[in-house]
Amino acid sequence: MFTNLAIFIFSYLSIILSVVGFGFLSAIVFNKLNISNNLGYFGLIGLFFLGIYSYFSSIFIKHTYFHNSVLLLIGLASFLHYLIKNFRKFKPQIFNFLIIFFILFFSSLIFKMHDDFPYYHFPYSYILTQNNLILGLGQLNLGFRTPSSLFYINSIFYLPYIKFYMFMMPAVLILGFVNNIIYEKLTNNIKINKINYITYFSLLIFMFINIFFYRIAEHGTDKSAQILIFLLVIEILIFLSLYKIERKSLSKIYILIGLIISLKAFYILYSVFVIILLYKVLNSRHLKKGIFFFIKNIYFVPLVIFFILIVGTYFFNTGCLIYPVSFTCLENFSWSISKVEVIELNNWYEQWSKAGAGPNYRVDNPLEYISYFNWVGNWIDKYFFNKVSDFLLGILTLLIIVNILLFSSKKVKITFPKIKLLIFFLVALLLEWFYNHPALRYGGYSLIVSIIFLFFAFRLNKYKLERIKFKKRVNILILITIIIFLGRNFKRISYEIEFYSYKPMDNINYMIKESYFDIPDLINNKINNYELCLLKKQKCIDEGNLKIKKYFNNYILYIEK
Repeated sequence: MFTNLAIFIFSYLSIILSVVGFGFLSAIVFNKLNISNNLGYFGLIGLFFLGIYSYFSSIFIKHTYFHNSVLLLIGLASFLHYLIKNFRKFKPQIFNFLIIFFILFFSSLIFKMHDDFPYYHFPYSYILTQNNLILGLGQLNLGFRTPSSLFYINSIFYLPYIKFYMFMMPAVLILGFVNNIIYEKLTNNIKINKINYITYFSLLIFMFINIFFYRIAEHGTDKSAQILIFLLVIEILIFLSLYKIERKSLSKIYILIGLIISLKAFYILYSVFVIILLYKVLNSRHLKKGIFFFIKNIYFVPLVIFFILIVGTYFFNTGCLIYPVSFTCLENFSWSISKVEVIELNNWYEQWSKAGAGPNYRVDNPLEYISYFNWVGNWIDKYFFNKVSDFLLGILTLLIIVNILLFSSKKVKITFPKIKLLIFFLVALLLEWFYNHPALRYGGYSLIVSIIFLFFAFRLNKYKLERIKFKKRVNILILITIIIFLGRNFKRISYEIEFYSYKPMDNINYMIKESYFDIPDLINNKINNYELCLLKKQKCIDEGNLKIKKYFNNYILYIEK
């Protein structure tokens, strides 16, 4: 009865520690163990380098049980070695780190995953465990045209006994690591009495991501990316507040930008934040190296390599360097998606995000609908008053609670921070979001929340509580957050037990249907038939328009034109 549960818990804990171990190992290789004292950051560094590795290795090898088990053991060995060696450094936060992931464990009890999981998240991840690089995967599934590092990291969590039931772990890891980072920042700032607008902003973000993003099964690529964007904004605020620029601060930002872009190509827009960093560096009185400061950073080259691998993957899947940006598409390759189809699909994505399509309806004249602001009225009726209004009401409730507990009648004179450029880019990205793809999942959460919370943090910063009172009130707010997080997850689990007959004590794993394997099976059948034909040295007829051929050690899927 408890065997399945024990294997799940063991795998859950092993993956967490192994990823942190790869963070340790990567930092040691780059001689930058002092990049942070936070276990959460070493976890994100581990994800960063595992992302790079999984992209690169998938070109040549399958991510099999044996490969992944060896990788897991290397990470665990690294974790134990460097933790023991630096135990005093990490001892104060080990307990909090484990508690955070213990709490998150209850969000990992899932029966029903999100709708995109069976559609393309699971099949893509599973294909990587069964095959090395296959060119033209975008011919099989629209979702395969926008692969994510989430899928590649999923594939290295394909392990004996647990199989593919840890494909939700990247979302758990991102939420857990970010929680640990923000919590440690809060406690350290309170300890040294460094209570400022960044502290208030960090607290609000901590509460938001755990109250509003409580269901791991719904994270997908979008919410995971937006959680990292919140942390990126915090790190940029810290970077801008530094009197003397620190290389490790820039390194953290590089790691975050790399992870965010890798989760979804759309978020390449957020690399615009680099302009803020460049502006700060070029205007620093303490640094005359200018742009070379960026290039010489130890994490610059890995970031560039990561970006090249991401672009390369888009190209291998679709023939486009960045899908669905049509002018980056090269049509003269056998597996390439035509520019006409790319444009049509891009229009469809825009139509959907502007509430011009849903499960049961389609607007007439979609091209006319998405043009200019013709869509606004319908979007307000079908989307704003359905999702955005509830979301804003939730934020308002959160701010009222925080205001009640943290507001003080004692006004303090403060200097306005030099973050006008950051606010400008946040507003600019918000306007771009509203005009082109106004769905909360496409960056709306992170942009709206960051802007509102920043201005609210400035307000709270004018009315400061004494450190002891502030500490007590913050602890109350964190406790409220944990209670809400656990309460919402227990309610969800109870619903899934009743509605789906979910029995986590007997089988803790989420539901998998045979249809999830339709595309992987299609690929394997085509490969087997192709190889059989080569063996027989016969001319074989491949039925249907979708064809397969071999180029060196890799297969190419293409549509016969």
